[in-house]
Amino acid sequence: MQLPLVFMDGPWRLSMGLRALEPGQWLWLDTHHAAETAERRRLLSEKRQEVTAMSPGTEPACRELLGMVLDDLALHHGMRPAGTDDDEPLAVLGGLVQEDFCLLLPAADGQHVLRAGVLCFPLHWRLRDKLDLPLRAIHGPVPGFSDKLGDPAERFMAALLPERPVWRANWTFTERPDLHQPGRRTVDPLLDSANAGQRLWLRIERQTLRRLPRSRAVVFGIRSLVRPLAEIAAEPGVAAALAARLREMEPGMAVYKGIPPMRQPLLRWLDAVAAGARPAPQDAAAGR
Repeated sequence: MQLPLVFMDGPWRLSMGLRALEPGQWLWLDTHHAAETAERRRLLSEKRQEVTAMSPGTEPACRELLGMVLDDLALHHGMRPAGTDDDEPLAVLGGLVQEDFCLLLPAADGQHVLRAGVLCFPLHWRLRDKLDLPLRAIHGPVPGFSDKLGDPAERFMAALLPERPVWRANWTFTERPDLHQPGRRTVDPLLDSANAGQRLWLRIERQTLRRLPRSRAVVFGIRSLVRPLAEIAAEPGVAAALAARLREMEPGMAVYKGIPPMRQPLLRWLDAVAAGARPAPQDAAAGR
């Protein structure tokens, strides 16, 4: 499974960046499947009310989604999980695969509203804070979304067909590799330009969108992948692309992503790798 390094595709800009989703590529299972689904089952056992939510009337859509996931696992991954008769379809679903899922249903005014979901691996947000909100309100904290993407996103959601699923990806940096991070961002006081590659992680969200044929719910899938920055940016070309995207990023978006506290040591580290070198320890002080 190749990581979707979309920052390699060209200059940074705020866009939907949608791509056709090929058959068999909806669910991603990798070597982390056993460990990550075990962690998801733990969260579902200990924090079910925090990581799942289902508004009244949405159980048929949730069961339709569970059935689609089971069919996909059997057809494309050779898996037929046992013990899937739990009364709560989202709890079953959450422990089967590494993806999180949000279900959005069209309201009377045509807006798509978040009505149910299982979110074991959030990054600085909580499912219940967004439940029963329309698309624009959900993305309210994202700089520029309402003005630039609000209308196109609503038109796309309205026109989405079951037979034409799509995917997109976004990325950011985190100070911790934990997949379950619902709380606020942290700042690493030990981060410097010599150790940024070892103390930061690149977190990528591969997001999928598809419509369920019976309930007409739109399923927003989120597959979170976290890898050490030093592993992803080991090649000069990758480091150079990341550095370029950081410099191109609008200030408001950088703040939203929590970049400013790490920006200077991160850029110094990336620039050094891009140049085929590593920062000397004494450079770290100058980068702070």
